[in-house]
Amino acid sequence: MEQHLFPCAFKSLLGIDCPICGFQRSFLLLIKGQFLDSFKMYAPLLPILFLITMCMIYVLNNRIIKRSFLNYSSVLVLIIITINYFIKLIL
Repeated sequence: MEQHLFPCAFKSLLGIDCPICGFQRSFLLLIKGQFLDSFKMYAPLLPILFLITMCMIYVLNNRIIKRSFLNYSSVLVLIIITINYFIKLIL
């Protein structure tokens, strides 16, 4: 799977990382069981995966998960991604 990662168009065009650069590599590390390395590669991975899971549950049965919970979770995940991005740019 490592040979089939999608290239980042943002990085190709502008020469800097995009807000989700590292997601694919971090996900592969998580699948391999390298949790700490996965977190170091891209810290917002787990909140994003949690949000995706909650969205899938909402689509299957919207009585279990409320839309307001998804809205607040989405904003929180965007804040985490933004903070991570600016930290990555600074360092």
